[in-house]
Amino acid sequence: MDLEEAFQVVGEFGRHQKRMICVLTLLQIYMACQSMLIVLVGAAPEYHTEEHITPGGLADLAKTVTFTGDISSIVTEWYLIKNQAYKVSLAGSLFFAGVLVGNVVFGPLSDKIGRRPVFLTALFFEVLFGYVSALAPSYEVFALSRLLVGLMNGGMALVCFVLTQEYVGKSYWAMTGTLTNMTFAVGIALFAVLGYYIQMWRNLATVANSFGLLLFLFCVNLPESPRWLYSQGEIEQAEGLLRLFAVWNGKDRVSVKLRRSPVISKPEGSSPGFLQLISHPVLRWRTMVLMYVWYACSLVYYGLTLNASDEKGSRYLSMAMYGLVELPAYPLCIYFFNKSWAGRRKSLATFLTLAGISCLFTTIVPSRTGSLFSASSLALMGKLMVSAAFNIVYVYTSELYPTVIRNAGLGVCSMSCRVGGILAPFVPSLKAVHVSMPFMVFCLIGISAGVLGLLLPETLNRPVAETLEELSSPAYHRIIEPQVPFLEEERLKSKR
Repeated sequence: MDLEEAFQVVGEFGRHQKRMICVLTLLQIYMACQSMLIVLVGAAPEYHTEEHITPGGLADLAKTVTFTGDISSIVTEWYLIKNQAYKVSLAGSLFFAGVLVGNVVFGPLSDKIGRRPVFLTALFFEVLFGYVSALAPSYEVFALSRLLVGLMNGGMALVCFVLTQEYVGKSYWAMTGTLTNMTFAVGIALFAVLGYYIQMWRNLATVANSFGLLLFLFCVNLPESPRWLYSQGEIEQAEGLLRLFAVWNGKDRVSVKLRRSPVISKPEGSSPGFLQLISHPVLRWRTMVLMYVWYACSLVYYGLTLNASDEKGSRYLSMAMYGLVELPAYPLCIYFFNKSWAGRRKSLATFLTLAGISCLFTTIVPSRTGSLFSASSLALMGKLMVSAAFNIVYVYTSELYPTVIRNAGLGVCSMSCRVGGILAPFVPSLKAVHVSMPFMVFCLIGISAGVLGLLLPETLNRPVAETLEELSSPAYHRIIEPQVPFLEEERLKSKR
């Protein structure tokens, strides 16, 4: 039997797999807290200074500066104001720079040495450096720790997402991928609630990081990915792990015998990596298209966030809304990209195009506050659409890359995504050219990415490639029929 048939026998989404996915999904809350940490711990309250006193060092600043708001943050502790205010943004940028590097480094590393060791190592050091952030004696130590946390976060988050896919049958990939992204959005809102009740920034950073430590203890017992073992030619280990899955799922005496294929054996001196993304003709084209789609999703998503979030109230409420506004996108994804008439490809293209069209109408409709049909509501609609596209592209990308190079492909695409996020804050400055210019940029990028996405192959109800050779195999392009006949055959055998 092939790998998908084996998952049908042992359970595609049995009770043990549900427990593993639950732990990995809850980890998204911790990752959301780390990603949004600088928003709360870097809060800058109003202040006034004694102009007749010339401040020198930190002690002099403490005498001359008075903060009017009752806020505890790195700004109030290290007086990051005036010509030092850039350090708050720098700390945030260092985190995302670390995420970018982590995506590139840890992706191919997990393809080479395994998902589990890379995942646990990155998570352990992220928690460790997270405590350094909370206990940092100076800004320099804090900034360095944010860089290291981002580095570990980028690699760990990538492998975590891949594990949520590879622990279950392919028919559940869309669900686990959507659940992962949805939990991240909920994590943003929960972090806002946590920040509201824990005002001291060091205590907030410690409590948020302690949740990661608790989850690390649960993650220690997670097994290796059976798909990765199979892709590496470790057939016996993959079979043994799948049999354990069956036992843990309450299915005793299950026979698992994976089909040995010559394409699974690893040639001497050959190791899939980043170079395969360039040299392989199929992967080269897919990677180019996917990098632009990921870049477009990130640029439009974060750009619309900067333009649509005009709330003047509490920063905690603003952050909570920033996360909760994404939630309606995920039921839309689940409904559309599992339908045969829509699938992954058409759903992705449609949501990106609708995001672009929403941005286009934003430049035409007057901005009337309190109106249902206004520029701000259209901008939020665009954000909803691009959030749906963002969720689809995660699942879609993992299905387009073979197991042996999946993390490397996701790493390159995620790197392109981070570039889009870095450039997004600069797009609103185009208002100096014309007030509608930022939304025109979002419109063109969204629509062009949607059209370009139509050039990718559909993956719904099609087998997942385990090796590079399978990409050109006719069996890889066949449509998988419902597995009822196979299961019926197994039941008939058991009766005999």
